[in-house]
Amino acid sequence: MRHRSVLILTAVVTTGALTLTACGSRDDDGGDKGGSDGKKTTVLIGVDAPLTGDLSALGLGIKNSVDLAAKTANKNNEVPGVEFKIVSFDDKATPSEGQQNATKLVANKDVLGVVGPLNSSVSQSMQSVFNAAKLVQVSPANTAPELTQGPNWAAGDKKRQFDSYFRTATTDAIQGPFAARYMFQDAGVKNVYVVDDQKTYGKGLAKTFSEEFTKLGGTIVGTDHVNPDDRDFNSIVTKVKSKGADAVYYGGEYPAAGPFSQQLKDAGVNIPLMGGDGIFSGDFIKLNKKAEGDLATSVGEPVAKIDTAKQFVANYAAGGYKEAYEAYGGYSYDSAWAIIQAVKAVVKDGKVPSDARAQVMAAMSQVNFAGVTGQVSFDEFGDTTNKALTVYKVEGGEWKDVKSGKFAE
Repeated sequence: MRHRSVLILTAVVTTGALTLTACGSRDDDGGDKGGSDGKKTTVLIGVDAPLTGDLSALGLGIKNSVDLAAKTANKNNEVPGVEFKIVSFDDKATPSEGQQNATKLVANKDVLGVVGPLNSSVSQSMQSVFNAAKLVQVSPANTAPELTQGPNWAAGDKKRQFDSYFRTATTDAIQGPFAARYMFQDAGVKNVYVVDDQKTYGKGLAKTFSEEFTKLGGTIVGTDHVNPDDRDFNSIVTKVKSKGADAVYYGGEYPAAGPFSQQLKDAGVNIPLMGGDGIFSGDFIKLNKKAEGDLATSVGEPVAKIDTAKQFVANYAAGGYKEAYEAYGGYSYDSAWAIIQAVKAVVKDGKVPSDARAQVMAAMSQVNFAGVTGQVSFDEFGDTTNKALTVYKVEGGEWKDVKSGKFAE
């Protein structure tokens, strides 16, 4: 979940108020009339993310990147006769808020696709609401495998759960093992203490890491569970110290991981803490004055180093967004652009069909384009076909990429 390069953007956000009604008019068959009279039909792209609270750095990066995609599509006249706007909701990183937001998005007939959410646990509360309405959802950040492949995915019994659900981020089925291989094979760590925050994302990541690490010959010297809101980890620090761990693996997010790492070092336990994309943020470093040497994996290759991302980075900097695009900026842009391409496939002569949601959902399976994060397309489960991952390390007070690649089974 983290920031490719910590951009310091201080300009004022210029997104402005969003118009929630269509500019076109309904024709006799229920479709939207646009183009012939010079007017454009407004299509809304919904955004659901934590826009306030501890995880707002990620959520605002998601929102801004979707906004940039909509503005770029309008500037380029990507879908003639259509103007894209965004409507955003704050889920506060809680499933109940996410479900309420999903209901609101479904109720707005102009919303033809939704980008988000950040958290896998929030997505679990939203998927069935969107699916029942045939409203396509594309998450740039969800990594729990069961969201697409079902609860028995680990046993090889993979079944698609919701036809409306897609994601541009790869899953913890490979992120956890990718981290384990780096830790054991590249970093030479043999003894790890594993902690998770008991959320869907954190538990799943810790589980897949532990399974791969022990399979490689490493030893899990201890395990523990915390709450996402915990900030006092001294009792666990004592256990880590007594077990002689060479590193800590944390399944969770940066608001807790940052203080946990610092408390380890403050107690003289000078070992790296490693986590997944949930800790890959500039805010992890802000919360942890002793982050040097800590590690994180994140989905994809570093955005700043991908040729197809250069224009995104430049346009974001020029867009006046005061928040950094963070780890999921490129994936959020690509999620929105996938929705835009699906809309493009179903809109004819500026007219949006009466069953646009169902058609957009069907068209999403065929989307294929060169995006910010690489080639964007989806497999039979709705998962991204881009399986690249990167390990980052805090060096000189910044996240630096140290290894990229694709996980081989």
